[in-house]
Amino acid sequence: MKLNESFAVSTRRALLVPYESRHVPTYHQWMEDPAIQEATASEPLTLEEEYENQQSWRSSHDKLTFIICQPVTDNSAPSVHAGQVDSPEKMIGDVNLFLYPNDDEEEQADDRFQCIGEVDIMIASHDHRGKGLGRTVVSGFLQYISRNLEEILHEYYTGEREQGGTATNSPMLKPRLRMLMAKINKDNSKSIALFKSLGFEQEGDVNYFGELKLVLRDLGAYAAANVPEGYAELVYERKD
Repeated sequence: MKLNESFAVSTRRALLVPYESRHVPTYHQWMEDPAIQEATASEPLTLEEEYENQQSWRSSHDKLTFIICQPVTDNSAPSVHAGQVDSPEKMIGDVNLFLYPNDDEEEQADDRFQCIGEVDIMIASHDHRGKGLGRTVVSGFLQYISRNLEEILHEYYTGEREQGGTATNSPMLKPRLRMLMAKINKDNSKSIALFKSLGFEQEGDVNYFGELKLVLRDLGAYAAANVPEGYAELVYERKD
């Protein structure tokens, strides 16, 4: 998405920055790890393909991505500087939102275009696993989604209409996020516990791919009651 290309999200324990081409070499190294490939259900790509992916994700209307970095020491500053706060040694992983049309007609309460958001997180740095960082990151990410939901849905809805998606069959009404979900391998007990601690609830049984579906239906209520310590949205400044 283009929405977050000039903004970073800061909390006491992590900094989220937009996914830039400068991040690709480190990201590519992460994705060469067979364990990460298995955990993310990803196929290995060439470095060139990773650069193409990064450009695609930046312009796609249905993908919102941040790179997770070590926290900044001064959270009171209105901006952070690209290339300094997100240098390779400070990169930890990524967190994403993928948007889909809601195809369940039984859940369509009105004529508005409805969509579903899927959240996932990857802590690629082994040194930062098992320390509760994932929960902090997802909590901050949910806060950002909640505070910027209208703009996120507008970019998604506009993109769907321009590409002739299902939104073209909906009247020009304010789009609605039906729910957020996370699909997690049934054996990944830590991720399941993480999302359940954030208010996600299991829906249904294990699917054909061995995944559990966890859902959060009231993002606004969660975000209002769970503002991460030190939360701030900062300008992401690039060098000329």
